[in-house]
Amino acid sequence: MKAYHQFRTYLICLLLALPFGSAMADEYSDAIDLFRNAGASSWFVDNSYGYAVFPTIGKAGFIVGGAHGKGRVYARGKHTGDTSMTQLSVGFQLGAEGFSEIIFFEDKRAYDEFTSGNFEFSADATAVAITAAATASAGSTGSSAGVSGGKKDATNVGNYSKGMATFTVIKGGLMYEAVLAGQKFSYTAL
Repeated sequence: MKAYHQFRTYLICLLLALPFGSAMADEYSDAIDLFRNAGASSWFVDNSYGYAVFPTIGKAGFIVGGAHGKGRVYARGKHTGDTSMTQLSVGFQLGAEGFSEIIFFEDKRAYDEFTSGNFEFSADATAVAITAAATASAGSTGSSAGVSGGKKDATNVGNYSKGMATFTVIKGGLMYEAVLAGQKFSYTAL
């Protein structure tokens, strides 16, 4: 039992440390550029009404898990507010990872829904997991995912669902999970 508590403490510390591991002044620009050059999400960067970008989300779990990250919301290319994401999950899971996430808003209605205060993805929400480089691995934050290795592979990957499209890129770590999880977001206008 002592080993379980030590492992759980380690995972919690790792979860809390991951979002701060690469704190840089231009981390948001770097994350946006990552998705702009990742193939499947590149079209969305220049053609969506707006987006919420999370440079680093830390995720860890051992039976019970969680994820957390801070981000920024943009409309028409202008920073309009800050957001945070929290995810709790229950089920078989083990490990820790860090990933970047971007949520595109197809129109003002989707943007307004996300920025209305507290937003939560429904159980049928999906994310497209993309590889930004040959050494990256892919993961998802929904019930299904597609994978794109580059622009040539991205022709039919990623669509808007209820006005939003979500993409993730794994930054590092290893995690196995078969869980029920939901992402909850808070928003604070500038």
